[in-house]
Amino acid sequence: MSTQTSGRLLVRAAGPGVTIQDAGRCGSLRFGVTPAGPMDERAFIAANQAVGAPRGAAAIEVSLGGVELVTSGETIGLAIAGGDFDIRLDGARLPCACALPLEPGASLTIRAGRSGSWCYVAVAGRIDLPPALGSLATHTRSGMGGLEGRGLRAGDALPLAGLAPPRGPLAIDAPWLAASGAPIRVLLGPQADYFTHEAIDEFLSARWRLSPRSDRMAYRLEGPRLSHAKGHDIVSDGVALGAIQVPGDGAPLVLMADRQPTGGYPKIANVIGADIGRLAQTRPGEEISFVAVSIEEAVAARRALAEAIAAGVRLRPQGGELSTELLLSANLIGGVADAYGSLEPE
Repeated sequence: MSTQTSGRLLVRAAGPGVTIQDAGRCGSLRFGVTPAGPMDERAFIAANQAVGAPRGAAAIEVSLGGVELVTSGETIGLAIAGGDFDIRLDGARLPCACALPLEPGASLTIRAGRSGSWCYVAVAGRIDLPPALGSLATHTRSGMGGLEGRGLRAGDALPLAGLAPPRGPLAIDAPWLAASGAPIRVLLGPQADYFTHEAIDEFLSARWRLSPRSDRMAYRLEGPRLSHAKGHDIVSDGVALGAIQVPGDGAPLVLMADRQPTGGYPKIANVIGADIGRLAQTRPGEEISFVAVSIEEAVAARRALAEAIAAGVRLRPQGGELSTELLLSANLIGGVADAYGSLEPE
């Protein structure tokens, strides 16, 4: 992506849970450092693809509280992808996944819409902040990364560099983000033997409701109480993304992006990598269920998702018609565009 200029993205308003996230602070778990990173990596990558940015580039993660963004001095290319949020440019409704130029004086508002809990605002350029341990991912509990280690708030100004020509306004087609009501797939264990057979059967057959007490660290599930067969304590061991711990109260906790590095509660199962994003988009009060799969099925699902993402997003005019302006705006160095705006990552 060619460097052209710099600018600033201004936060006019922000609800709770709006942070800067990149691909995550990988490689430091053994030192007790949480990776952080996006809650829904699929949507995060889609937004970055749509602006021609590297798949791990820092973006703004927006929660249900929403955000309002403006700019001054330079037109900034942005892309938004994730849940079905209400996105408006100066009050005009945009698709829930779109690429657009944000011009000086214009206002972009993102609010909770019909479904989903997270969406991502990627920049055609880069967010020019100093990394912490090699990453801009924000971990608010430790005050690390992002902007001063905290969530964004009204009055913040994000410095940008390497701005590229904006695309849009265009709608983004990313088939891997399609909503699905299918059960969340899990691998049982690694401490499934710490639970009674009845508890495992109940875990897989119950309808679980996401608790309002959920956050980026863990999603708490409300439903039947799961019984332990060997007590509710183990020698602390490493915790993977999507691990489902069951503490003494019998209420499962699904560990998410801001999870702790180790844990001392037995884990009944682990959400497979391909379904973490789907689970992350669940809203408090919504119901989910689980289905056990084999390791071969989990690997195949992960491979299928990786192949879909590698094929890239498709950019199309909101009204569905092609124009010379559209073709020129889509044909950038950041990818290869066909006549319908299909992008292949570098």
